[in-house]
Amino acid sequence: MPHPQAKIHRMFELVEPIATVTFSEMVNEAFLAVGMRNYWDGYFAGRAAPLGLAPAEVVHAVFYNFADGEVARHIPWVWGKISPQEAIAVRERGSAAALRQRIGELADSPALVRAADLATRAALSAPAEGRVLYAGLRALDVPEEPVARLWHAATLLREHRGDGHNAALVAHGIGGIESHVLMALSLGMRAEEFGRIHHLPKTRLTAVVDGLRGRGLVDASGRFTHAGRETRQRIEELTDELAAPAYDVLTADELDELAAGLEPIAAAVQAADD
Repeated sequence: MPHPQAKIHRMFELVEPIATVTFSEMVNEAFLAVGMRNYWDGYFAGRAAPLGLAPAEVVHAVFYNFADGEVARHIPWVWGKISPQEAIAVRERGSAAALRQRIGELADSPALVRAADLATRAALSAPAEGRVLYAGLRALDVPEEPVARLWHAATLLREHRGDGHNAALVAHGIGGIESHVLMALSLGMRAEEFGRIHHLPKTRLTAVVDGLRGRGLVDASGRFTHAGRETRQRIEELTDELAAPAYDVLTADELDELAAGLEPIAAAVQAADD
């Protein structure tokens, strides 16, 4: 059954910290131990592994928000050191260990088992059409161990939403680097200050901002115009709308129960990362 959009957005806020333990130092170290040269080797190997031996051009298209050439520095080089199947296993083991470390006693609680079960039901029920990364993840075996199962479900839900977010960006004519600029502006930052793109050449960032300015989304001082703010708001609302079908399988009470179960887990992860 459909759920209010505010509850769908709340699920994003709760799922995100659980899923993104996969980008933590513990998982990075696990990838370095099997021959990766740096953090980004492990990132691309782990996240792209469900796509199989897809070429860099395909991974770039699916991930959407990396600058030209960034994926190709890692794909296919990583597949000379580790297979996609091995990368999936390294990522799952490392992510479950990282999540367990952050949540302490919650890892062995009945509440976590129930949250993992509800999240998995939702994560496996979403429509896969047009969701390439989500579809690849859903083809994988679901871990039996509860902490690993919760991380896996959170990752499925995150990437399902992410695939929808990319569709919303495409529908609004916003490119990947442009989306980072809009995010930076929404946080009150300039593009060159934002972590995911601050390393890009200044001329590249200037060209992206100029392009947004030419479309009336950014003003002369490099801040949002009213139209720019409205566009970003519409993208976020559409992203939540496209994420909602994953939760239709849950009743209103089950969705509330899932949120209540995830809240202390997400809070513990965030507290550990602060």
